[in-house]
Order: sequence, then structure tokens, then C-alpha cells
Amino acid sequence: MSDWKQRRFWEKVDVVQTPEGFGVTLDSRTVKTPAKRGLIVPSRAVAEAIAQEWRAQEKMVAPGTMPFTRSANAALDKVALQHAEVADMIAAYGDADLLCYRAGSPDRLVVQQAEAWDPMLGWAAQTLGVTLVARQGVMHVAQDPAALAKLSEMTHALDAFELTAFHDLVSLSGSLVLGFAALKGTHDAGALWRLSRLDELWQIEQWGVDDEAEEMAAVKESAFLHAKAFLDAHHAR
Repeated sequence: MSDWKQRRFWEKVDVVQTPEGFGVTLDSRTVKTPAKRGLIVPSRAVAEAIAQEWRAQEKMVAPGTMPFTRSANAALDKVALQHAEVADMIAAYGDADLLCYRAGSPDRLVVQQAEAWDPMLGWAAQTLGVTLVARQGVMHVAQDPAALAKLSEMTHALDAFELTAFHDLVSLSGSLVLGFAALKGTHDAGALWRLSRLDELWQIEQWGVDDEAEEMAAVKESAFLHAKAFLDAHHAR
């Protein structure tokens, strides 16, 4: 969608109910995905958010200002067609979850990681029924295959719209556990994002702010929070 350009040609934007779900029309013409599928979503809340993005367009359509439209397009044109492959890719984060890779020093960082991340691993054990083991260092050490199989099963059980949002929550944070916490709504999304940045925030505390890195981090945070908002709208049926 990022390469697509269009002049605004419509006056009225409506949400319409169809046998398959909810669509958006521009002067009675149904919005289509880049692959020419009807942009039909299961949730009225998602359709309303998409409609609002189209209403907000001015002379030229600016795809970068339309995250709900972009996510719905991805769910319909990509994830729905490659669901198993996307689920496999995201479930693989369970064997290399950010929360499981700990520093050996300095002591203050070791303590901060334990205080921030141990409760999330405890939450995963209690809520997801999955125990992941934290270890020092960056070298990969495999997790329990039974735990990974359960995480994979839960990931594959997500529908295309859930998996679209979950993909961003996990890939942006580097953590399957944080992704599931956002998915289940048990933790504030902003707090989860800050947990994912603990190591970066430590570096900033030691060496100061890198403006370029912080600008990129802000873009990623916005995408993470949008993924959560898209997920919540999808569930608000």
C-alpha cells in the first residue's frame, strides 16, 4: 500500500454490513484491497476506524496516515493466504524470547532485568501454562519443546486479523510473551513496550540519547500501539 497514490474523488464514506462482515464504501463504491478483494472485515469497530481514515483524506490519499486500512489489507491479502507460514515465523520467537536473554553484568542491569522481566515469565507460566527459562548471555539455548509446541498451537489458533496484529506486537517487541500479554489485554500496552526497551533505556542512561535511534524507536512504538488498537477493535464485535 505504501506505493499506492490516489486523488480524493469521493464525497461520502459509509460503513455497510454485508453477509461476510462490514465494508466501507466511497460514494457507494466498496473499498478494495490492493489485490482487488473487497475490504470486508469481521468487526464494525475496525470498519468504522477504516472509514474514519478515508474521511480524513484530503486532496491526495496518504497511505501512511491509514494504519487500520493497511492492517486490514495485510490481513486479507497476505496473512489469510499464508496463515501457517506467518504463525510459524511468529511462534519461533518463543525459542528466543527477549525476556529470556539476560546480562551477566553490571549488577544494576541484572537486577533491573530480573525485576522487570521475571514477573512476565511468571505470568506466562500461570496464564499461558508455559514455562520459559531465563539464561545469561546471548548464545541460543533451546527452550522446552513442550512449551514451544504449546506456544505454537496458541499462535496458530489466531484468526488472520489477530495474527496480523500479533505479528507486529511480537516482532516489534522481540517477545512472544509480551505479545500474548498484549493480545489478552492483561497489561497496559505502553508498559509492555517499555519492558521491551529495557536494555535500550539502560544504554541511554549510561551514554545519553541517540536522536536517530530514538526517532526510530518512536516509529516502532507507534506501530506497536496501533497493533494493540487494531486487535482491540477487532475484538469489539
